[in-house]
Amino acid sequence: MEASEAAEKVRAAIDPSRPQTVADAAAASGLSFTDAERGLHALVSEYRGHLRVTEEGQILFTFPTKFKKPWETVDATKALFGRVWGAIAGAGRFIVRAWVAIVLVAYVAIFVALLVALAFSRSSERSDERSFSFAGPLFRLVFDALFWTMHPWSPFYVGVGAAPIEHRPVQRSAGPETPFYERVDRFFFGPRPEREDPDEVRRAILAEIRAGKGRVGLADVMRVTGESRERIDPLMSKLLLDYGGSVEVSEEGGIAYRFTELRKTAELGRSKWRAAPIWERRATPPPVTGNSLGENIAIGGLNLFNLLASSFVLAQGLTVERIISIFQRVPAAELPPPGVSIALGVVPFVFSLALFALPIGRALLQPWRAKRAAQENGRRAVLEGVLENAKEGVTERN
Repeated sequence: MEASEAAEKVRAAIDPSRPQTVADAAAASGLSFTDAERGLHALVSEYRGHLRVTEEGQILFTFPTKFKKPWETVDATKALFGRVWGAIAGAGRFIVRAWVAIVLVAYVAIFVALLVALAFSRSSERSDERSFSFAGPLFRLVFDALFWTMHPWSPFYVGVGAAPIEHRPVQRSAGPETPFYERVDRFFFGPRPEREDPDEVRRAILAEIRAGKGRVGLADVMRVTGESRERIDPLMSKLLLDYGGSVEVSEEGGIAYRFTELRKTAELGRSKWRAAPIWERRATPPPVTGNSLGENIAIGGLNLFNLLASSFVLAQGLTVERIISIFQRVPAAELPPPGVSIALGVVPFVFSLALFALPIGRALLQPWRAKRAAQENGRRAVLEGVLENAKEGVTERN
């Protein structure tokens, strides 16, 4: 009988508010001991039940939430929040990458050209050569900045696919270099967290089972995973169903799991890999940017320059019409009135200010993240003490 079918029959026959033995489930449902046990383990896995051992050595199956799943609402909320935040972060990263090409490079070139042109314009405003204009050199400088931003040989280029080897410039180092846009991305949004492997815990437990010649205890599982008993029991019940294992009571009165089929291997003579104890893997807070100090100074300097230059444009009321008139040597009395420049003032000012707020906010959260990492390391140290003391006690009794 399939485990799911046995679980449905056991679920309909037993009272989840009371502890159940395999014999209780078999008598109530009319199933064989094997099917009743498989059904109970399926229910433990689905409803996050627990296994307990009585003083007589009997295994009890308990269901604290009965046959309900109150965690589904919380998990669904977390999943929804994760998807929303992932979409926002993805859109934000896309905007930042576009901002790198447009603002951190092009706007810097525009503002530099603007300041240089204004300086020359003021120094030569008494000149009679009114036919001369700075608009041409300015637009040429902006065009060159945009061209080299998108050119494949530019260090700022964001390529979609890999270019042929013969078209690539000579590499400066043997190791792969982080693209400029990726360093900017980390400066504003922080380093990308490594994706959690959903099968990492499962592989660690299976490796521990094989290293233990098909047998593993709860203490061994806690040692390599660091998980609580509430999470281990449902996981081990799922493994029992997937790998044909069985549960038994050890000589010390604890629960142990045996997986005979997992002992078979073709790798004779090779040492079996075992996961390191959880307390040997230190939890560390993520870095603020993950860049070097020089890279942070360079990227922050570009953004600061845009912030100051856009502030100057806003303070002087330099609209596009007013700037063009200044380049054309229009007398001061005939210049257009000062105004608010959107393209050269408001947009770069607001974005540069907002982008500075991101790394500053993460830096302010760093002590809190460090505290959480320290608490997790403390929990792992306590777990080490408990498991090691229990192991020494068993050794002394033997």
